[in-house]
Amino acid sequence: MRTRRDEEAPVIDAVTSALAGCERVVLAVSGGLDSMVLLDAVSEAHPGPQSSVVVATFDHKTGPHALRAARLVARRSRQLGFDCVVGTASISATREHEWRYDRWRFLRSVADEFLAPVVTAHTLDDQIETVFMRILRDAGARGLAGLYAESEIVRPFLSLRRHDLEAYANVKKVAFVEDPTNASRAYLRNRVRHDLLPAITKLRPGFPASLLSVAKLAAAWREEMDETLSEIDVTIDHDGSIRVARRDLAGYDAESLRTLWPAIAAKAGVVMDRRGTHRVAEFTMKGHTGGSIQLSGGIEVRMFRDHLLVRKWDVGRVETLRAARLGSGIGHPETRVDLA
Repeated sequence: MRTRRDEEAPVIDAVTSALAGCERVVLAVSGGLDSMVLLDAVSEAHPGPQSSVVVATFDHKTGPHALRAARLVARRSRQLGFDCVVGTASISATREHEWRYDRWRFLRSVADEFLAPVVTAHTLDDQIETVFMRILRDAGARGLAGLYAESEIVRPFLSLRRHDLEAYANVKKVAFVEDPTNASRAYLRNRVRHDLLPAITKLRPGFPASLLSVAKLAAAWREEMDETLSEIDVTIDHDGSIRVARRDLAGYDAESLRTLWPAIAAKAGVVMDRRGTHRVAEFTMKGHTGGSIQLSGGIEVRMFRDHLLVRKWDVGRVETLRAARLGSGIGHPETRVDLA
């Protein structure tokens, strides 16, 4: 039966446009509806040869459904002529952020080996949910950009709603595996998706659009901050530590520093929460050479004569300093240890 063009067009057009400049791609396919639609659409729309597409799927070891999903992805990829790489969880993760970290470490390793960007099936609904969740978590302006933030990840469906993909899957008879955890209210995203957003939207129909407006403003702000950083001497060491020239920060007030520091930290993949951002701004202005502060997430900021160093902190060292401080009753004037 011929596919109805009016239901196929938005998905196919989105993929064609997004992948137009990509010679090779790595498709992140979980086996769920959205990503299986991505796989099907790429098989029709990607202009390159089949060898230019690698499918990457990940078995989180969360139950029989995860294994079924991985097998479905591998089988369907073979049918379409695509190579498929299957990753397996090395740890028994139980939290959303643990699953995400494990999965993305695998996806990035495949992308690095294949020398191609990762392509995901995130939709506009995912963006709305992400921005709302970050508001609930008191994220700063950088976080509020959500999926609109500039990234090496390709997201063809970011302008499409989830129902667009559901319509495509229905017409094309796309096989997928429903993750049973998608209905569990134990996870914040599911509570947002099934309860909070529908309830608020019922009272305020324009609420999702307002969230997207905030995200677009935040994304534009991030770009401006990244341009400002070109005037600041920031060095990323081989171990992921960040060195920032003190002279380049000397002319900024507290408010400006609270704006700049999250952008600086993001260059090394470090996320600063609101409290940490305020503390680093204060430390930048009032700290002394040799001093240091510790932030949540195991981040240490140390002040040297000509630069500030942001790095993962040494727990043993901090405990030793704290013990010495408690034993003497006072701290060394040039060594400030704050535990978040």
